[in-house]
Amino acid sequence: MARMDHWTESDIPNQSGRTVLVTGANSGLGLHTARVLAARGAAVLLACRSPERGKQALDTVAAGAATEPQLVELDLADLASVRRAAADVRERTGDSLDVLVNNAGVMAPPHEKTRDGFELQFGTNHLGHAALTWLLLPALRTRPGARVVTVSSLAARSGRIDTTDPHFERRRYNPVAGYGQSKLANQVFALELDRRLRAAGDDVVSVAAHPGYSDTGLASAMAQAQRNVVLRTVMNVGGRIGGLLVAQNTEQGAAPQLYAATAPDVSGGEYLGPLGPGQLRGRPGTVRPLPAAADPTTGSALWDLTAELTGVTPDPA
Repeated sequence: MARMDHWTESDIPNQSGRTVLVTGANSGLGLHTARVLAARGAAVLLACRSPERGKQALDTVAAGAATEPQLVELDLADLASVRRAAADVRERTGDSLDVLVNNAGVMAPPHEKTRDGFELQFGTNHLGHAALTWLLLPALRTRPGARVVTVSSLAARSGRIDTTDPHFERRRYNPVAGYGQSKLANQVFALELDRRLRAAGDDVVSVAAHPGYSDTGLASAMAQAQRNVVLRTVMNVGGRIGGLLVAQNTEQGAAPQLYAATAPDVSGGEYLGPLGPGQLRGRPGTVRPLPAAADPTTGSALWDLTAELTGVTPDPA
């Protein structure tokens, strides 16, 4: 097996017999992750919000798939949709799921709410994924060495989780602060989930990963979502310049989550990201999680808040 710091996609073991669910699989990192795993033999379920875009992605993945992929309709900003999708996946797979890749996300939009009244980024990026994970754990437990890979971001470094006001109802809304909070929550949840799985004696592994600075399409979507024309123009130009200078392509950006999903030597509670300077780019490897993610008190507080807001019974309880 290749050393971790020299790992590439070519080191991914044969995935035949494994079933994988990838959220946000219609574009960017999610689409590439789905395509690679399907080509290696996995039965991949593409969880997408838009049926039209999902069908296009399904055709792309199917073109190189060893096992026919399937499409699952999932809107993480709607907890009823999350429940339907989880039930659908459990029925289709016969309660047999090897890997869940919590990849989907929205980045720094104007202040909007989910169908359930949550701030859009916290509700989509964290609450929707946490609820989906809890609802799918019965299917993950049936498979030896099953994994949950939750995708965080370098933006988590500037994030702060305000458990008293996670939806910016009292504090002034800042789209970048909202994004940082949601991606920090992803990291905190992934490591708290692993702590609880270990305490319960479960075989399921939970890890977090981040893509470094990658050209995923989220930055351009963030720019277009801004209502201020000047700000939108600045972000577009800045994003293009930054992308040319340092951004990894989608293949490179997806490497940490692919490593997290497939490498035999991955352990629960690890955080995978690029090994280059500042973790901006480079081959994937183990990086240090943020102090908040490593703090059981923070993890427990977020766990309890998530259960309260989603109404989903935490698993492990």
